[in-house]
Amino acid sequence: MEVDMDWGIWLLALLGDLLALAVGLGLLWVAYAWLVDRSQTRHTIRRNYPVIGRFRYLFEHLGVFFRQYFFAQDREEMPFNRADRSWVYKAAKRNGLNIAFGSTRDMDKPGTPIFLNAFLPVDANSHEPPAAITFGADCPSPYTTRSIFNISAMSFGALSAPAVQALSAGAAKAGCWLNTGEGGLAPHHLSGGCDIIFQIGTAKYGVRNDAGELDEKKLAAVAGHAQVRMFEIKLSQGAKPGKGGILPADKVTAEIAAIRGIPEGQASISPSSHSEVHSVGDLLDMIERVRRITGKPTGIKFVLGASEWLHELFTVIGERGHASAPDFITLDSGDGGSGAAPQPLMDNMGLLIKESLPLVVALLTQYGLRERIRVIVAGKLITPGAVAMALCCGADAVNSARGFMFALGCIQALQCNKNTCPTGITTHNKKLQRGLVPAEKSERVAEYQRQMTESVSMIAHSCGVREPRALRPSHVRIITSPGHSMPMLDYVARQEQS
Repeated sequence: MEVDMDWGIWLLALLGDLLALAVGLGLLWVAYAWLVDRSQTRHTIRRNYPVIGRFRYLFEHLGVFFRQYFFAQDREEMPFNRADRSWVYKAAKRNGLNIAFGSTRDMDKPGTPIFLNAFLPVDANSHEPPAAITFGADCPSPYTTRSIFNISAMSFGALSAPAVQALSAGAAKAGCWLNTGEGGLAPHHLSGGCDIIFQIGTAKYGVRNDAGELDEKKLAAVAGHAQVRMFEIKLSQGAKPGKGGILPADKVTAEIAAIRGIPEGQASISPSSHSEVHSVGDLLDMIERVRRITGKPTGIKFVLGASEWLHELFTVIGERGHASAPDFITLDSGDGGSGAAPQPLMDNMGLLIKESLPLVVALLTQYGLRERIRVIVAGKLITPGAVAMALCCGADAVNSARGFMFALGCIQALQCNKNTCPTGITTHNKKLQRGLVPAEKSERVAEYQRQMTESVSMIAHSCGVREPRALRPSHVRIITSPGHSMPMLDYVARQEQS
């Protein structure tokens, strides 16, 4: 007993000494920091308020995380508000999607779409699955799918290996496609067995030679994978219209460098445009070249800004013949994406989908190409209302990147351009990746896609049509002022005139 008391007294004494040492070291650090802050000349706040001024940077960093939980209202946060994120989380986890006590959405806000319920809605028990559509019917290997909601372009590099594996497996379970993004084809893309859209960016990652030009043998090898169903030539994207892709140096690991065909540990900056494309004629030549080598549907992706080039493109297609046209257009929205991008471009460049989609569909119709060229849209479309609206405007299918990131567990920490993503989605830090278990997250990816399809179908049934691709502009009115709305096509025409 006496021995036990001696040990207890010794332990208390040790803890006291350690506490005194910690306090002493803390005071020494405060004194040192005070001297440094008072003598430095770069930071005004730290010079005027030594030590205390340092907390400004801590609060500035933590504010990004706390704002979404404690300060922002359900519908006000950007880029995605809590209400929309919450719907994705619940859909991915198959939690209850019903709410009570009325909508928190501002139904009278100008520009808000309102779907028109039919006198005789379709009985949900007699509904039909989304109609099948075919891309590249004249190609040796056309692609047919029923999926209306798919995983948008996010490269391996921008995303971690576990994230890509979970997306691939989830897409296979849900029956949708996965776009590789511009970073090349990784084994992680193929691991789940899903349909894949291979994106050819301006740097030609994965299909480039040492000079950065398109390597036909590498392209043919990619096309040899049965899972790779289509090829998408990226001209621009929502995060950075007018600039190529950006992958920071600390994300260029040995594996990523090998897949892309670039040096390890160096920032990967894509050119702003394809070296072989200087005119719309050159673009059509490149489309035909890729389609000839691969035998598979080939399309283009862009954010619409100036539209004169589309008139020229469609005119030249008319002269060459409809067979020269891209098999599809992927239209991105100019309001940012999941990747790293300069803020001046992300904030200011490119038209939003709600304006560009009706314009592109109208031009395709005007030039007699609407049946020849399929239209895919992307850009902040993560909820059923947004997807249904895109289908009403003429989209054949919808892509989402950040919606599926939320399904993986993204908390909108805004760390995508760094290697510090706390959920393991956009980091190559193995410790942070540990929390992302592909087998678990793939189920959530698949469930999100299924719930989206069911919810958009529910909107279609309420509008009196049997499946989502039967939605038309006549099923929507747009709020113009509190208590007033107009047909969607009239609203679009008025916007174009103004």
